[in-house]
Amino acid sequence: MILGPLTGLRARLPEDVPVLHGELYEDVATRSRADSRPWRPLSPAGGHSPYEPSAPAEDAALFSVVDRATGELAGEALLWGIDTHNRCAHLGISLRPGCRGRGFGAEVVQLLCHYGFTVRGLQRLQVDTLADNTAMTGAARRAGFVLEGTLRGSAWVSGAFADEVILGLRAAEWNRPDWQD
Repeated sequence: MILGPLTGLRARLPEDVPVLHGELYEDVATRSRADSRPWRPLSPAGGHSPYEPSAPAEDAALFSVVDRATGELAGEALLWGIDTHNRCAHLGISLRPGCRGRGFGAEVVQLLCHYGFTVRGLQRLQVDTLADNTAMTGAARRAGFVLEGTLRGSAWVSGAFADEVILGLRAAEWNRPDWQD
């Protein structure tokens, strides 16, 4: 487990699936903002949920986020598009509604940076998010990510096109928190 003061990142467990599926996937409006693929009805049973634990893959690392104080499942976090040749990856997080606004997002971004830079030896991480996602852009900026560009009207979200932003961070620029040694 990768630990911060408030949260931890651990492997996805089968019992996480119905909770994450019910609170993150079935919230169509939020899921449509978090994933570039269109929402479609999926059952959490039978291995069809996007939160279903899968065999380890070289191009992705999937985590469940836990609240350290309670042990409660707080959400999901991942590195995806891991490119071992260019030593880069994208990161993403999604927190359960009851776990938002508690400082978890900023800490989870830091934990993913630790995993990417320190554990995996990556050189660059990237965040791709909607331009109006101030929670994610704020969490990324606190870790040292900088705005690299805006993709105007590139995301189809709930019947309209929205801008996306790209934020990037190189290992040497990471604002490693004091609690992380």
